[in-house]
Amino acid sequence: MWTYTGRKRPDFAETPGPGEESVWDYPRPPRLEADSRLVEVKTGERMVASSRRCIRVLETASPPTFYLPPEDVHRDLLSPAPGRSHCEWKGIARYWTLRESPDDSPVGWSYPDPTPAFEAIRGYISFYPAILECYVAGERVRPQPGRFYGGWITREIVGPFKGEPGSEGW
Repeated sequence: MWTYTGRKRPDFAETPGPGEESVWDYPRPPRLEADSRLVEVKTGERMVASSRRCIRVLETASPPTFYLPPEDVHRDLLSPAPGRSHCEWKGIARYWTLRESPDDSPVGWSYPDPTPAFEAIRGYISFYPAILECYVAGERVRPQPGRFYGGWITREIVGPFKGEPGSEGW
């Protein structure tokens, strides 16, 4: 059972400084937050997406995940990838791969039919910063640890983060 819900920061969590956010202050279930900073997603020199109309999903212990509106994504560069997964909060995720990729490894995901609480991200796409170059306001994003997770770590986000070694019991 999940112990932490964002109501009380655990003793092992880093204390945020001025202008920083602790992932341990994010709620469970997650909340949605509009973000107007420039978010860019690239593969090499090619721009996959660029938006100032993103939605961040903020969930206890995880760095924010940025979802970009479909009209700000170069959908012609993407193809559906095999597989689906289920999020207890958002519903069934669909995965995306780069059309020109030699394999069908996912580079991002979306929720075509999210739960009512997450209707705002219907069709929006998030990308894995461990696979593609993701930027927030010009800062290159560091990926959340762990093979499955897609959180975006920037300078203002402090942890520790779900996915790091030893975090399995959180």
